[in-house]
Amino acid sequence: MGSFDVSAQKNQEPINRILFIFDASQSMLGRWQSGRKIDIARKLLYNMLDSLKNMDNLEIGLRVYGHQKGYPPQDCDDTRLEVDFGKSDVVTDRIKAKLKMIRARGTTPIAISLEKGAYDFPKNANSRNIIILITDGIEECNMDPCSVSRLLQREGIILKPFVIGIGLDETYKKTFDCVGTYYDASKERDFETVLEVVISHVLNSTTAQVNLLDAYGKPTETNVNLTFYDDFSGLAKYNFIHTMNHKGNPDTMSIDPILKYRVVAHTIPSVESELISLTPGKHTIIPINTPQGDLEIKMLSKEKYSFIIRKSGELQTLNVQETNTKQKYLTGKYDIEVLTLPRFLIKDVEIQQSKLTTLSLPTSGIANILLPSKGYGGVYLSKNDKLELIYNIDENKQKLRLHLLPGNYKIIFRAKAAKQYMFTREQNFKIRSGKSELIKLY
Repeated sequence: MGSFDVSAQKNQEPINRILFIFDASQSMLGRWQSGRKIDIARKLLYNMLDSLKNMDNLEIGLRVYGHQKGYPPQDCDDTRLEVDFGKSDVVTDRIKAKLKMIRARGTTPIAISLEKGAYDFPKNANSRNIIILITDGIEECNMDPCSVSRLLQREGIILKPFVIGIGLDETYKKTFDCVGTYYDASKERDFETVLEVVISHVLNSTTAQVNLLDAYGKPTETNVNLTFYDDFSGLAKYNFIHTMNHKGNPDTMSIDPILKYRVVAHTIPSVESELISLTPGKHTIIPINTPQGDLEIKMLSKEKYSFIIRKSGELQTLNVQETNTKQKYLTGKYDIEVLTLPRFLIKDVEIQQSKLTTLSLPTSGIANILLPSKGYGGVYLSKNDKLELIYNIDENKQKLRLHLLPGNYKIIFRAKAAKQYMFTREQNFKIRSGKSELIKLY
């Protein structure tokens, strides 16, 4: 047996990779504030590259579209990886040199650029792949950037992209909401600020804590499984088991601020948070109401019986628990169905905050039933002059050993060889707690 090393659970810090997709379509020749859009975007991107140059654990690359062929005619394959990924301090100058050579000429194939750009990233499971699209226009090649972006995120190839609009027409801005997180640089002086905000999301570490609140609004609940779902793609991004730190406070988690999340606390039943947005560099507290109490059903028996838990008045099964075990549930009322013979139903059982609700069931007895031959029939519970079928006899068995709750029963039987109803036999018997009864049907 090897020793369990807690430090081995901590994942190695992922590599940050940023692919800049730069719009060099013909529309980038248009005037914007103090000059041409492409010249202003190029200059401000230079400044950002300088700030990234000495960042640790960062690789960057550059893809450009609309720069290889003039328009018309339209070339929807005009997209190319101009600078492959490398450490930021190595490739920054190469990217700047390449940007100086780029000329705005062609069309705007955004969807195909996103698709090909996603596969520019090296294949490394432990990496954060981020695309930053800088553009002044919308898709011109009859493809759907939204579908491409959503697919790539669901496959886990990229995180949610950032889209920076340069002098983009107001009517076009909403078309990028489904592609990624959109930032509008409507004024030239805003562009540098937008880039800084985006980079802070990409590189700054962000912390959060989940406060699991009890019935009094205090964060005392813990040891609950938590799943962080990306609200855009629906994928589960993190799975943690909630804990308290050495000071008795909810533990701090490191969470990627690029995405928006819905946090599910896997209590019984589960609880989902509101939509969570994280601010880079800022600690976020995520409250979820999860008041809980414990439930136990005691039964003096060597046999372990399962019982079904449902919300009062509802049919959906929330959990299946065994007798003589404890399990936490959200506070409220539940219906319980114990899978004994016969089944035992308890309605409107109330679970209270931090309290143990204990229910006791009578000990079952044993019915040893001997049949004269193979045949057909059943065992019935006899109650209030009514018969309830609780067990169908296997037509190929002559000996039965049934664990039954205390009560009055009847066995009804007809042999296979008997072809007339008048040969049906019946016999009453009684089961007492912890006792065995021999029932001979001759």
